[in-house]
Amino acid sequence: MDSLKLIALDEQDLNVISAHVQDAVMKVRDLQYLPGTHRFVLAMSRFAWEKKSGFLRKHNERRQSVLHFDRVLGAKVAGIARDKPDDVLSLLAVSFVPTDQPAGIIELVFSGGGTIMLDVECVEAGLADIGGAWQATSRPAHRI
Repeated sequence: MDSLKLIALDEQDLNVISAHVQDAVMKVRDLQYLPGTHRFVLAMSRFAWEKKSGFLRKHNERRQSVLHFDRVLGAKVAGIARDKPDDVLSLLAVSFVPTDQPAGIIELVFSGGGTIMLDVECVEAGLADIGGAWQATSRPAHRI
């Protein structure tokens, strides 16, 4: 298995991570803000977009992964019912909005209108595959 391991230290790096976590699914319980260590962690089932599909070969694969953000000063959640830990979320994008460089807001956008906004000192994030891979039943599709 080719495990993915990425680090983001600026907005361009974060865009690469965003592309790799698009359509990742997780439960509300898998979102953790750890204020004592200034870290926000998401455990997820990531769709492996980097796997190539061909004419005769479809690669619809998911992998167990963890995305974390460091130097987090605060977290705000909107449109996500934290009192419903079994609700499933689908991550659409991760972006950075600078406020007072290098500080800014990292925004995690979920389908259905859910958003998490992380107030960060700077961009410092990591994505790592931590478990096995399995065949996904379908490939995520987006309306244009």
